[in-house]
Amino acid sequence: MSITFSADEIFEIAEDIERNGAKFYREAAAKTSDKETQDFLLEMAAMEEGHDTVFADMRKELSAQMKEPATFDPDNEAAHYLQAMADARGTEGKISTNFTLTGEESIEEILNIGINAERNSVCFYTGMKELVPSAAGKEQVDTIIKEELSHIGILLKKLQTLG
Repeated sequence: MSITFSADEIFEIAEDIERNGAKFYREAAAKTSDKETQDFLLEMAAMEEGHDTVFADMRKELSAQMKEPATFDPDNEAAHYLQAMADARGTEGKISTNFTLTGEESIEEILNIGINAERNSVCFYTGMKELVPSAAGKEQVDTIIKEELSHIGILLKKLQTLG
């Protein structure tokens, strides 16, 4: 069976990914005592929240037709498949679906977790872009991909200043 997704389903998963990323950065900020590091991590959380808003706005602008799946899917298999893809490839701020910060992580470890998560999100969004109709915001997804790539650069630069 060929699995296809509605733009609505894709953007819903993207919103989840961005919320997970923001949550990770906020939790990491709460578990560090260094004010500069806290501020940096809270800025990263705010960027992720901005992406969540972009995807939510894109979802609101979808036509009724774009909200409908392209194929008959009475068991909602497409949404489950997409969720599994998001969990495996684009869950920002997590090494795995059951990962939580302990508070014992160094800033270097936190930054590396963030870098890997941002990379996974770029991979997910790149694949997602191919599933989104042009009218539903491919250009906006490209913008998010570029921003996620810039997050990798920001995190790498911060990591380099520590070493």
